[in-house]
Amino acid sequence: MRLTRGEHLASRLNYLALGFIALLALLPFLHIVAQSFSSHQAITSGRVTLWPVDFSFEAYVKVLSEQAFVNAFKVSLLRTVIGTLLNVVITCMLAYPLSKAYIKGRSAIMFLIVFTMLFNGGMIPTFLVVKATGLLNSFWVYIIPGAVSAFNVIIMRNFFQGVPPELEESAKIDGSSNIGTLIRIVVPLSMPVIATITLFHAVGHWNAFFDTVLYVTDRNLFPLQVYLRELIMFNQSNISNNNGYAANIDSTLLALESLKAAALIASTVPILIVYPFLQKHFVKGIMLGSVKG
Repeated sequence: MRLTRGEHLASRLNYLALGFIALLALLPFLHIVAQSFSSHQAITSGRVTLWPVDFSFEAYVKVLSEQAFVNAFKVSLLRTVIGTLLNVVITCMLAYPLSKAYIKGRSAIMFLIVFTMLFNGGMIPTFLVVKATGLLNSFWVYIIPGAVSAFNVIIMRNFFQGVPPELEESAKIDGSSNIGTLIRIVVPLSMPVIATITLFHAVGHWNAFFDTVLYVTDRNLFPLQVYLRELIMFNQSNISNNNGYAANIDSTLLALESLKAAALIASTVPILIVYPFLQKHFVKGIMLGSVKG
């Protein structure tokens, strides 16, 4: 289909606008990268923009050798891996039976799931439930309370409804159980939506910090985002008066801007590495999971 002159012009203007917006989003990140490879004196004197000044890896060496950073990184990594795996498994196990029309009561269950998207008990009742179940100051407080996402269940359920029923029927004729059919037939055909849900949960776990503020006081369980929050908010002048997590951080990390930038970049790299492998499934999974059924 040939485009008119006006359509060509509009297309070029769209590309220019999108490129400009992408550049605006990229510039702050490039600035932080440049700071992470620059000296503290160059940063404080305002000489660093988008290119490192007095190039050095010293900031990364100090950050990666800091015990508080390493511990926080391990907590975030474990939370992301275990939490995402459990989230995806539970979502699949819940969405698959809800995609079958012959399951009695599935409409009532779907109503209850959607109801939780509109109404919830609130922060204080949730805190009381977490406390009553003994999850305070526990690693599992990061995993169990958010194990199921109603939004992701709906997306995956709609995707499962689009799987040809003939494939499942042939598997059952061959003697496959419901679990076997799900693992061998449905899951391999649903990798786009599973990759999308995996990305949602992984980014959510990696960036989460508010549940730590609510439920955790043990500094050994603080994730990377809380470490970064304290690293940025607290400075050298109030370390001695602060009894919080920042007291465990080396004072040089709080004083030098290059080290703060290095910590930010080091915390971003894992998600940047994972995202390209899942991005190709992202749009397809969202579109199919949202329009089918």
